[in-house]
Amino acid sequence: MIQRLERQFAGRTLSLEVGRMAKLAHGSCLVQYGDTVVLCAVTVQDNPTRLPFFPLTIEYREKTYAAGKIPGGFFKREGRPGEKEILSARQIDRPIRPLFPEGFMHETQVACFILSADQENDADVLALLGTSVALNLSKVPFNTAVASVRVGRIKDTWMVNPTFQQLQYSDVDMVVAGSAEAITMVEGAAIEVPEAEILEALRVAHEAIKELCALQRELLTGLNVPDMPWTPVEPNADLRTKVERMAAARVAEALTLGDKQERNQAMAAVTEDVIGTLLDESEEYAEQAGAVGEILRSIEKRTMRQQILDKGERADGRGLDDIRSITSEVGVLPRTHGSALFTRGQTQALAVVTLGTARDEQRIDSIDSREEVTKSFMLHYNFPPFCVGEARPFRGTSRREIGHGNLAERAIQPLLPAYDDFPYTIRIVSDILESNGSSSMATVCGSSLALMDAGVPVKSACAGIAMGLIKEGDRVAVLTDILGLEDALGDMDFKVAGTRAGVTSIQMDIKIEGMNVDILTEALERARKGRLRILDIMDQTLTEPRSDLSQYAPRIISIQINPEKIGEIIGPKGKTIRAIQDESGATIDIDDSGLVKIAAVSGEAGMRAREMIEAIVQDPEVGRIYEGPVKNTTTFGAFIEIMPGTEGLCHISELQDARTERTEDVLKKGDITKVKLLSIDEKGRLRLSRKAALAEEGALAAAGSQDGASS
Repeated sequence: MIQRLERQFAGRTLSLEVGRMAKLAHGSCLVQYGDTVVLCAVTVQDNPTRLPFFPLTIEYREKTYAAGKIPGGFFKREGRPGEKEILSARQIDRPIRPLFPEGFMHETQVACFILSADQENDADVLALLGTSVALNLSKVPFNTAVASVRVGRIKDTWMVNPTFQQLQYSDVDMVVAGSAEAITMVEGAAIEVPEAEILEALRVAHEAIKELCALQRELLTGLNVPDMPWTPVEPNADLRTKVERMAAARVAEALTLGDKQERNQAMAAVTEDVIGTLLDESEEYAEQAGAVGEILRSIEKRTMRQQILDKGERADGRGLDDIRSITSEVGVLPRTHGSALFTRGQTQALAVVTLGTARDEQRIDSIDSREEVTKSFMLHYNFPPFCVGEARPFRGTSRREIGHGNLAERAIQPLLPAYDDFPYTIRIVSDILESNGSSSMATVCGSSLALMDAGVPVKSACAGIAMGLIKEGDRVAVLTDILGLEDALGDMDFKVAGTRAGVTSIQMDIKIEGMNVDILTEALERARKGRLRILDIMDQTLTEPRSDLSQYAPRIISIQINPEKIGEIIGPKGKTIRAIQDESGATIDIDDSGLVKIAAVSGEAGMRAREMIEAIVQDPEVGRIYEGPVKNTTTFGAFIEIMPGTEGLCHISELQDARTERTEDVLKKGDITKVKLLSIDEKGRLRLSRKAALAEEGALAAAGSQDGASS
C-alpha cells in the first residue's frame, strides 16, 4: 500500500512516501524536498555474524542523471564514491549507529540513492530522514525516529535547510542530527562564531528536528512491522564471571599506566594469561578467545569510567581539565614550501604546505552545481598503521581519513586570504606519525603553523581540541583533550576548532541516546578555554605568517587583459604562449574573463613573461616610437611589426629624408628598425614613419648633449 505524507517545512514542500519503490527491501522510503529526491532502502541478514563489531554499512550514492549530467572521464558510469558521498554516508552512520540495541550483530545495510538534484537543496539531510523512516518501517529492531537539518545564518537570521545559494552568504554551515529528545550528532563549519551563538544554532536545529520526528510518527502510524527475532550476542555468564575474577585487578593496574604502549602491552599480557589459564582448565575454551577479549574490554571500560567518576583520575594521570604536554616546530623540512611538526602527548602530526597554480586546482564532478566545481584549497589527512604501532597493509584512503581531513579543512578554510589577493592553489598534507587521540585536532594545529611557515597570509592562528564525556545516570564528567582510550570507551567525542575570536569547525558524536544543552554548554566553554591555552603555546613557535614565501614556491603575477586579446596571447595552435613560456621559464594560465596568471619560481622570469604579454595586448599608441622587424618589403614601402601580431606600413617616402629609389636600399626583410606611429585610419591600418623616428631620436640626442655641455 502506497502511503504519502506532504507538508511545508522551512518554506518548501517536503514529502515522505512508502510502498511504491524498492518493495523487496525490508524497509524503504522516498523523500522529496523541492525537486531533490532521495530513495533510502534498508536490508538486514537473518543470522548474526561472528564479527567483533556491529556490521552496519551506509552507502550514499549520487546518480549523475539526477542533475541531467553524464559522468566525466573515460568510463561513462558512476565509479567509487567521491568525497561528498563518503562524508554524507558518515553523517548518516554516526547518528544512527548508537541507537541499535546492544548485542544486535545482524549485518544491516542502508542504501541512499540521489535520484533527482534540483541544485538548490542538499540531499544529505534528506537521506537521514529517509533512512530513519525505512529503519522504523523494517523488521530491524530500530525504534527511534531521528532526523537531521542544516542550519545557516544570514544577517543574524537563522535559517533551516538553506539552499546552496544562501549558504554562500552564511557565516554558519552546520548539520545537526538527533531525536525528539536529544541531539546525537553535530558536523559543521563557521566563520569565527562565538560559542554562545553555536549553542543558539543547536537550539534552532533541534526544534526543526522535533518537527521532522513528529512527521515520521504520523506517517508510520499503523505501518510498523514487528521486530525480527534476535538474541543478543554476548559472552557466556560463567565465562564472564571467571574472567572478571582473574583479570579485574590487573586491568585496573594496567589503567594506571600513562604510556599508551605500556598500557597496551600490559593489557595484552592480561589477555594472554587469562586465555592460557582457561586453556589449562579445558581445551573447550580455545574457541572462546574472542569472547574473552570482549569481556576484558568491558572490564577495561567499566574500570576506566569508575576511576574517572569516583576519583577524577584519568589513565595518564591528568585531571579532567588538563591538556597533555605540547611541542611544536616549524620549517622542519628543507625543500617544502612550509612545514610544521605538532606533538600533543603521544599524538603527533606532520603538516606540509604546497603552493601551486590554477592548473593544480581540483576539478569535481558535482550534481549540486550547474557549472564545473573547482577547489583551490585541499587538506589531506593520512593515518598510516605505524602511528598506532601496528603492521597492516596500506590500502586506499579510508572513510575515516576523508572525514578527519574534511573536518580540519573546514577549520582552516575561513582563515585563508581571498583568492584574488593570494591566487595560489594550496594543498596541506597531514601525516599522523603518532596517535593516541585527537589526531584531527593536532592536524588543525599543525596545518595552521605550516601555513604561517609557508608565508600564507592567514587571518589568524587556529587550534583544535577534542572533548569527551563519561555519563552514568546523573553522574557526569566532561574530559578535556581526550586520549584514544577515552574516545573508544567514553560517551562522546566532541571536537572544536577555532581561533581566539570563535569557532571555525565543530564535530560531535554521541554514543548514548543524546545530550542535554547544559552538558553541551559546559563542553563548549571548556573547549574554548583549552583552545586558548593551545594557541598561547603555538604563539611561542610562530606568531604570524612569514613575510615572504619559500624560495622554492612559485611566484604568481596576475594581469587583467581585454578578453578579446586572449587569442593573440595564445597564438595559432598555442604557438605564441608556448614561445613566451619557453623563453621566460614561467607558466601561464588564462581564464575566459581575461585574467592572466603568470607563475614562476624566480621573480625575474615572471616579470619577463609579464613584459612579453603586455607587449602583445597593448593597443598601438599614435605618436609613440616602436622597434620591430621588417616583415615584408614592396615597391611602395615596408611592412614592420611594431608589436606581436600588429603590423603597419612605412611608406617609401617615410624611410629617410633623402629620396629613396628602392625600399631595399634602406630596409630588407628581417631588419630591426625604429618607427613612429603617425596615425591609424578608420579601417585600423597603421601608418608608420622611420624618418620621423630618426628625427625625434636625433633631436633628443642633441638636447641631451647641449644639457651636458651647459652643465
